[in-house]
Amino acid sequence: VPFFPPPEPILIQLCKFCDLEASSCSGTGTCSSNCSITSICSHPSEVCVAIWRKNETGFSVETLCHDPSSLLYGVQLDDYNSSTCVMKEKNSSTGTAHFCSCSEEECNDKLLFTVDPTPLTSIILVSLLPLLVTAAASAVMIYSCRVHRRRHLRHIWERNIKLHKPKGSGLDCSNACAILVDDDGSDSSSTYANNLNHNTEPLPIELDLLVGKGRFAQVYKAKLKQTTSDQFETVAVKIFPYEEYASWKNEKDIFSNTDLRHENVLHFLTAEERKVEKQYWLITAFHPTGNLQEFLTQHVLSWEELQVLSSSLARGVAHLHSDRLPCGRHKVPIVHRDLKSSNILVKKDLTCCLCDFGLALRLDSSLSVDDLANSGQVGTARYMAPEVLEARLNLENIESFKQTDIYSMALVLWEITSRCKAIGEVKEYEPAFGSKVREHPCVESMKDNVLRDKGRPEIPDSWLRHQGISVICATIKECWDHDPEARLTAHCVAERLSELEDEQDKLSSRSSSAEKILEELKMPIAVDIPEEEVKISQIQNVIAVDCSMTDSPQGDVHLEGVHSSRTRMYL
Repeated sequence: VPFFPPPEPILIQLCKFCDLEASSCSGTGTCSSNCSITSICSHPSEVCVAIWRKNETGFSVETLCHDPSSLLYGVQLDDYNSSTCVMKEKNSSTGTAHFCSCSEEECNDKLLFTVDPTPLTSIILVSLLPLLVTAAASAVMIYSCRVHRRRHLRHIWERNIKLHKPKGSGLDCSNACAILVDDDGSDSSSTYANNLNHNTEPLPIELDLLVGKGRFAQVYKAKLKQTTSDQFETVAVKIFPYEEYASWKNEKDIFSNTDLRHENVLHFLTAEERKVEKQYWLITAFHPTGNLQEFLTQHVLSWEELQVLSSSLARGVAHLHSDRLPCGRHKVPIVHRDLKSSNILVKKDLTCCLCDFGLALRLDSSLSVDDLANSGQVGTARYMAPEVLEARLNLENIESFKQTDIYSMALVLWEITSRCKAIGEVKEYEPAFGSKVREHPCVESMKDNVLRDKGRPEIPDSWLRHQGISVICATIKECWDHDPEARLTAHCVAERLSELEDEQDKLSSRSSSAEKILEELKMPIAVDIPEEEVKISQIQNVIAVDCSMTDSPQGDVHLEGVHSSRTRMYL
């Protein structure tokens, strides 16, 4: 009988694991975490981590287990193979903090803060500085020569994919392309953003107000209380009943992927299983402006607001569909499959962010045709693409799933455009197809309208009188084309709307410059005129130099009363 040696045991780490707690550690020398709880990490790859923070009221220490392959508060752990926990200052999503990680049992109980260099060390470093600068300059020159071609090819790739990066913000690729934290400063950015709450105790959340209700869950405005003070953060809590576990799990799994993080996607904080209440919770950032449907119902948009809403929506969908992050790292594309104005939130800066990923699908290359076929006919009937209504989706090509999102996005863009002052007469808000179908139409009703009658929401000729609106309407028509292959990609839409914004900015700049010149030409110009009679042609010769820059509608000459042999003229 052959002898098989027993398998080697899988080592799982023992670490200190306490919530954020007040501490007397001042951030110098050696400190103890004072954590009384030792926890077995949930996965063999996890290591011990400690985080020290300084705030207005004092100091705090947090200890936990964490997988170093994923980010923690936007920070990549890089010293986890050490047997000691040496604190290093990092810029995290919650502000500046000191992090340490290590791989020995309970090694995160003893926190070692690095000692400032002694004066002698400083002197040595200063004396070596010229040599170091020379060596660094040489290394840079050699490195530049070696990577020149690679950089050139990268620029070509970026130009070809035409992926629009939002102005003033975006993914920071210096930290492994990992995470976008609260972009506009007004939304919640909790210290509890750990994907799934590992603690046995639920987070201290107090439900405040019911703000939304859908097919699978209810959404509440809530208060996330701080453990060390009476302060709280406003968050949104999406509550699923126990029987909707599958919907909760799918949305949690989609949100838990850090590659999803983007300024135009709802910021996810954590997920919890509330056994006492027999509920499943998703905790996310809270946006008080509400969803896009509510916003359009209550507001008429300016041309600038239309641009902000539509371009940010396209950027969000483009990020979902992309198989690359802006830094070039691979990303699994995601399709939303239920895009509509009530599943899009409006932030305080009037940019859109996508939410409600209960029906979303990761287009993983490992999915078979059978897996895709089992995904079913999903979505909201009013916004379903023709091929979805007809159940004739091309399962051999994963791009076909993205094309259904593009159709739905076109209907939302039409809704946004219909509420813009630039189109002329603005009617009350109506969803796509308006009164042509019932308030909640069924699939069969939409088949008659979209498949049999080839119906689409109306775009009146009056909309096309505005040059910018005309471009958006042409884009909408290309996106809701009956042939999925003829539709634009989300990246193309984002790029087109970005170019439209840039062009409008240039026109506005030129217009402002022209107005400035006109204002300067309106300034009074004193001209000496002899007391004797002067011909008007002579006066025109005097002011000809000042009028040579531009033709002004106020270019007529007006003569006021003569004062002591001088007449003052105004342009």
